[in-house]
Amino acid sequence: MNKAIAAAALVAAIFLAGCQTEVRYSPSEISRYPADVQAHIRAGEVTMGMTPDEVRFAWGSPSDINVQTPAANGDMREQWIYKDIASSTTLQFTAGKVTEMSSSGISNKKFAEPKSGQ
Repeated sequence: MNKAIAAAALVAAIFLAGCQTEVRYSPSEISRYPADVQAHIRAGEVTMGMTPDEVRFAWGSPSDINVQTPAANGDMREQWIYKDIASSTTLQFTAGKVTEMSSSGISNKKFAEPKSGQ
């Protein structure tokens, strides 16, 4: 009986740890960004056109970073991968901005549609 209670407590602790939101920034660190970008960061969302710094504030550090060969026009390219037990989320940066986003599995990462004009 005690083993069952301990196992249930462990499962609950793991589940709750996955639900916690970590603070990745202070208000002063994101104050220099436009209001819409600040709102995305506070909501833990990434949208097209965000910079690596903005993405780190929104999601934290990636599991892996792959520096890729430059684009045909010379723009630098990086691929950021966020992995967890049930998913993998990939962001493609070209010239320092998010240009592609994709997820596989059951991802807890949030994407936001850019507003028109972005």
